[in-house]
Amino acid sequence: MENVTTVNEFLLLGLTSVQQLQPFFFVIFLIIYLINLVGNGAILLIAILEPKLHSPMYFFLGNLSCLDICYSSVTLPKVLINLLSARRAISFLGCITQLYFFHFLGSTEAILLAVMAFDRFAAICNPLRYPVIMNPKVCILLAAVAWITSIFNALVHSVMTARLNFCRSQELNHFFCDVKPLLELACSNTLLNQWLLSVVTGSVSMGAFFLTLLSYLYIICSLLLKHKSCRILHKALSTCASHFTVVCLFYGPVGFTYIRPASATSMTQDRMVAIVYSAVTPVLNPLIYTLRNKEVRLALKKTFGSKLFKDCWQHH
Repeated sequence: MENVTTVNEFLLLGLTSVQQLQPFFFVIFLIIYLINLVGNGAILLIAILEPKLHSPMYFFLGNLSCLDICYSSVTLPKVLINLLSARRAISFLGCITQLYFFHFLGSTEAILLAVMAFDRFAAICNPLRYPVIMNPKVCILLAAVAWITSIFNALVHSVMTARLNFCRSQELNHFFCDVKPLLELACSNTLLNQWLLSVVTGSVSMGAFFLTLLSYLYIICSLLLKHKSCRILHKALSTCASHFTVVCLFYGPVGFTYIRPASATSMTQDRMVAIVYSAVTPVLNPLIYTLRNKEVRLALKKTFGSKLFKDCWQHH
């Protein structure tokens, strides 16, 4: 029988063990984090301040930007600290807290992307009834469902992981606390945890992904049957291009990490893929919406361009 001891902390092995590469990674991840804060913060600000963007689409986009700021903030500050530190420790409570918020925000994003797809479906397929279908109360309710549902999903994983006994090692083969690397250190029976990870996380992510695809398929079929014109179809789908790109960027890495079966050689791959969905994707989201959305570009220019102009005028 394995010796069971109380674990007070874990040692995060981080992104690399090569000391010379750590300053390089620190600069890269600091830039990524700052771009994330500025980009998503700007979109959140214009969604609140600009009256022309007070519509369901931009209400949900504001939610997504707020979520992306929080999502990166769960992992990246600790990554940056550890890249400058000789001892990369995280307390047991800190580890479980990080795990909870990571899954809470990840699940919220999956559901929110499905809600945003439904919003596009309602706007394109039912334009006359759209203000009634997506009235402010419904928008707030759908956003609340996305955030509240995810609380319980994250709670399941954090509670079940916290109950495990850890006896193999304190070294966590990752740069943040997640369920799969923690299960590798457990000496308790982890079959239930693995089942919950596949079924619960799989159901939330794949269920939301299925609803997102269903919305897009319904949009395509509806427009083809009504108008039978590729030009109209192209025009309508161009309004969804930003959202669909974000969906692909989110579900690709998440599916690779959580849907496929775990293996002994998969942790290095998981660590690389985790960089994409925890750091890179939240940075790309505001860039995608800014580059492909004329209304967002104009609102950014109006909000920040005029303020910069006034500041320069006052300075001179």
